[in-house]
Amino acid sequence: MAWFFLFLAGLCETAWVVSIRYSEGFTRIVPGVAGLAFMLVSVYLLSLSLKTVPIGIAYGVWTGIGIIGTAVFGMLFFSESHDVLKLICLFLIMAGIVGLRILEA
Repeated sequence: MAWFFLFLAGLCETAWVVSIRYSEGFTRIVPGVAGLAFMLVSVYLLSLSLKTVPIGIAYGVWTGIGIIGTAVFGMLFFSESHDVLKLICLFLIMAGIVGLRILEA
Protein backbone atom coordinates (compact mmCIF):
# COMPACT_ATOMS: atom_id res chain seq x y z
CA MET A 1 0.00 0.00 0.00
CA ALA A 2 2.89 2.35 0.75
CA TRP A 3 4.06 2.32 -2.87
CA PHE A 4 0.52 3.03 -4.05
CA PHE A 5 0.37 6.04 -1.69
CA LEU A 6 3.75 7.15 -2.99
CA PHE A 7 2.58 6.92 -6.60
CA LEU A 8 -0.57 8.94 -5.80
CA ALA A 9 1.57 11.48 -3.94
CA GLY A 10 3.68 11.89 -7.09
CA LEU A 11 0.57 12.44 -9.20
CA CYS A 12 -0.65 15.05 -6.71
CA GLU A 13 2.79 16.65 -6.96
CA THR A 14 2.22 17.07 -10.69
CA ALA A 15 -1.33 18.33 -10.10
CA TRP A 16 -0.28 21.06 -7.69
CA VAL A 17 2.45 22.35 -9.97
CA VAL A 18 0.07 22.47 -12.94
CA SER A 19 -2.61 24.14 -10.79
CA ILE A 20 -0.13 26.77 -9.66
CA ARG A 21 0.73 27.42 -13.32
CA TYR A 22 -2.96 27.97 -14.08
CA SER A 23 -3.29 30.30 -11.07
CA GLU A 24 -1.20 32.89 -12.93
CA GLY A 25 0.77 33.93 -9.86
CA PHE A 26 -2.16 33.28 -7.51
CA THR A 27 -4.25 35.91 -9.26
CA ARG A 28 -6.88 33.25 -10.07
CA ILE A 29 -8.39 31.88 -6.87
CA VAL A 30 -9.74 28.47 -7.94
CA PRO A 31 -6.53 27.09 -9.46
CA GLY A 32 -4.52 28.61 -6.62
CA VAL A 33 -6.64 26.95 -3.94
CA ALA A 34 -6.64 23.69 -5.92
CA GLY A 35 -2.85 23.86 -6.08
CA LEU A 36 -2.56 24.30 -2.32
CA ALA A 37 -5.02 21.43 -1.74
CA PHE A 38 -3.09 19.11 -4.05
CA MET A 39 0.12 20.13 -2.27
CA LEU A 40 -1.30 19.16 1.12
CA VAL A 41 -2.66 15.86 -0.18
CA SER A 42 0.68 15.12 -1.84
CA VAL A 43 2.64 15.67 1.35
CA TYR A 44 0.11 13.68 3.39
CA LEU A 45 0.32 10.71 1.00
CA LEU A 46 4.11 10.95 1.05
CA SER A 47 4.02 10.81 4.85
CA LEU A 48 1.88 7.65 4.71
CA SER A 49 4.39 5.99 2.40
CA LEU A 50 7.23 6.86 4.77
CA LYS A 51 5.88 4.36 7.29
CA THR A 52 7.56 1.59 5.29
CA VAL A 53 9.51 3.09 2.37
CA PRO A 54 12.92 4.55 3.33
CA ILE A 55 12.94 8.35 3.19
CA GLY A 56 15.68 8.68 0.56
CA ILE A 57 13.93 6.34 -1.83
CA ALA A 58 10.48 7.79 -1.15
CA TYR A 59 11.63 11.35 -1.73
CA GLY A 60 13.46 10.43 -4.92
CA VAL A 61 10.47 8.58 -6.33
CA TRP A 62 8.03 11.32 -5.24
CA THR A 63 9.99 14.11 -6.91
CA GLY A 64 10.79 11.94 -9.94
CA ILE A 65 7.12 11.27 -10.60
CA GLY A 66 6.42 14.97 -10.17
CA ILE A 67 9.19 15.91 -12.59
CA ILE A 68 8.10 13.46 -15.26
CA GLY A 69 4.40 14.27 -14.89
CA THR A 70 4.96 18.01 -14.98
CA ALA A 71 7.32 17.83 -17.96
CA VAL A 72 4.94 15.61 -19.96
CA PHE A 73 1.98 17.86 -19.10
CA GLY A 74 3.99 20.88 -20.23
CA MET A 75 4.85 19.20 -23.51
CA LEU A 76 1.24 18.19 -24.17
CA PHE A 77 -0.63 21.29 -23.01
CA PHE A 78 1.82 24.22 -22.87
CA SER A 79 3.73 23.61 -26.12
CA GLU A 80 7.00 23.07 -24.28
CA SER A 81 9.86 21.54 -26.21
CA HIS A 82 10.05 17.78 -26.54
CA ASP A 83 13.39 17.34 -28.20
CA VAL A 84 15.20 14.02 -28.09
CA LEU A 85 17.69 14.98 -25.36
CA LYS A 86 14.89 16.12 -23.05
CA LEU A 87 13.01 12.86 -23.64
CA ILE A 88 16.18 10.85 -22.96
CA CYS A 89 16.67 12.69 -19.66
CA LEU A 90 13.06 12.01 -18.65
CA PHE A 91 13.57 8.35 -19.55
CA LEU A 92 16.65 8.26 -17.31
CA ILE A 93 14.63 9.69 -14.42
CA MET A 94 11.97 7.04 -15.02
CA ALA A 95 14.63 4.33 -15.13
CA GLY A 96 15.94 5.61 -11.80
CA ILE A 97 12.47 5.42 -10.24
CA VAL A 98 11.96 1.87 -11.51
CA GLY A 99 15.44 0.95 -10.29
CA LEU A 100 14.73 2.30 -6.80
CA ARG A 101 11.48 0.34 -6.68
CA ILE A 102 13.19 -2.88 -7.78
CA LEU A 103 16.01 -2.47 -5.28
CA GLU A 104 13.54 -1.78 -2.47
CA ALA A 105 11.38 -4.84 -3.19
